[in-house]
Amino acid sequence: MSVAATARPPMGDSPARARAKETLWRLAALALGHPSPEFHRAVASGDFHAAFSAALADVTGAAWPNPGGTGDFAAFEAGYIEAFLHGRGGKPTAALLAGDHEPILAGLTRPAFMLNLAAFYKHFGLKAATDDEGKNDEPDHLASMLELMAVLCHLEATALGKGRDPDPYRRAQRDFLCRYLHQTLATVAGLLRRHPIAGLDPTLAQLVQDIAQWGGQQITELEVRVGPFRGPDAPKPAQTTAEPASQNLWG
Repeated sequence: MSVAATARPPMGDSPARARAKETLWRLAALALGHPSPEFHRAVASGDFHAAFSAALADVTGAAWPNPGGTGDFAAFEAGYIEAFLHGRGGKPTAALLAGDHEPILAGLTRPAFMLNLAAFYKHFGLKAATDDEGKNDEPDHLASMLELMAVLCHLEATALGKGRDPDPYRRAQRDFLCRYLHQTLATVAGLLRRHPIAGLDPTLAQLVQDIAQWGGQQITELEVRVGPFRGPDAPKPAQTTAEPASQNLWG
């Protein structure tokens, strides 16, 4: 059983469900950052699986299948490095940087792509996180983009809790998923299906596949709520007496 096999996510409209979505994105971001001994212990003990499964159940009504056992930290880190950093021939099997995948660049130069991506972070007043070595995380790293989705879900939950309109944050989620995040998730998941890494921890391997599938489900749900995504180059719809709620604006 996988996320894809569950029923369509319920169209709940509560702060609690938005917070559960926030938790899923944030846990996925934690999982796809460089491994730490603390995170490895959470995976090995089952605590990570329990937290992810509980949040998934709150969003979809279905628990997360248990992917199986975890080896020691050295093997855990080595599998991550082989899959995402330095695999065969010194290249990653499935790079976590969106800009490393030509189809995602869609003909843009890497600087132009990064400039467009950075606009999402800037719009919400976000800055790149700084790691223990004082280096900024790349904004196109999958973990950074997952964190942005968590922030948008947090803002949605806050708006719902205060009786305010959550749709600007839902439009932002839809746009970010369609333009950047889901394509990156699907690309990484597809590469790992075509070139499986035997040493990649089962929890990480399953999470990549399931979060990509769930991201697609989220696009469907968000488009039902706030209208279909229109890319920046898409023709504008015929003008009416009022602008449709599906326009590509966040607020």
